[in-house]
Amino acid sequence: MTVSPPERRALVIEDDPDIRMLLASLLKREGFQVTEAGTVREGVEAARRGVDIITLDLNLPDGNGLDACAQIRPISDAYILMITARGSEIDRLQGLDTGADDYIVKPFSPRELVARINSLFRRQNRQLAASTAATEADADERQRAAQVQQSLLPRHGLQLPGYDIAGQFRPSRDVGGDFFDWYPTLDGMHFSVADAMGKGMGAALVAATVRAVLRSTAEEPDLARAFTSAAASLDADLERASSFVTLLHGRLTASDGAVDLIDAGHGLALHVSSDGSWRRLASGGVPLGTVPGWDWEVMTVTLAAGDALAIISDGLLDIYDTLDEFAAAAAEVVATSSSAADACDKLLILGEDPRVEDDVTAVVVRRTAGVGA
Repeated sequence: MTVSPPERRALVIEDDPDIRMLLASLLKREGFQVTEAGTVREGVEAARRGVDIITLDLNLPDGNGLDACAQIRPISDAYILMITARGSEIDRLQGLDTGADDYIVKPFSPRELVARINSLFRRQNRQLAASTAATEADADERQRAAQVQQSLLPRHGLQLPGYDIAGQFRPSRDVGGDFFDWYPTLDGMHFSVADAMGKGMGAALVAATVRAVLRSTAEEPDLARAFTSAAASLDADLERASSFVTLLHGRLTASDGAVDLIDAGHGLALHVSSDGSWRRLASGGVPLGTVPGWDWEVMTVTLAAGDALAIISDGLLDIYDTLDEFAAAAAEVVATSSSAADACDKLLILGEDPRVEDDVTAVVVRRTAGVGA
């Protein structure tokens, strides 16, 4: 089935009936549905009803065409083609300054008039095509950025005897720089939760770089030295990208539940005890890419049987008035959930609130009861 293009609408504002008839005839021959007006008042009222192009005479019985143009432009984005016997440079400039798109002087050639009108609409078509191409390119970039972002997430759950581990990620409407990562080590696991500033492919590529650099330091036994080395490697890239990254990076020793953590501006990690009590772990430093040479501190949290470490991105902050309200709500979810996966599910459900405009990421590491006791 072929869909016909919508009919274009034209408005002729001209007090001379012969010229008005000629203009209307020319426009109809070009496929326009034509409305005619002989005064400023009639023309403004017709423009309110919606048109695509207006031919406008400057000399009208109830006012000046410039006044008509000034009244029409705020209520219509139609092309305005002024047609008048006044052809001085100042008249043309006044017309264009008032909002006209083109200017033609009487007596005019009908072929020139048609050419001017077609030129205006060709420009519109080019602008529309460019806008469509830009929209398609933007959609393609978002899709590719989403693929990069998804590739940063662990493909499989992490099985660590004595621990229940889960992580989930819910992207926002725009692709951002959230990611989480984990991998096993001989004595436990390493993990990271990060958020690169920005949206789209730029943020996704920054996140990918941060993940790769952090993984490259896995063999360094000293967490502070490893993190400082990674930060130094990233400084130049982050400066060039005009970006920064909030990050929490940790290493768990499975045998005793000790977790060494470095918090670079993340500030949303909770230690939830088996009895339901909790505390928010204070951020220990600035985000990556903000202060070159910063000396981040390592903090240690020990998970007893039944304790959990919950790391959540800042997307959920949109639905709480204060950081303490957010922390209390998140801690209750973790404390009352049957498993780490259940806790992550419930935290991401909170992120479905329409006020949440950012990615939501949650990672929960729970030491199961009886292990090491």
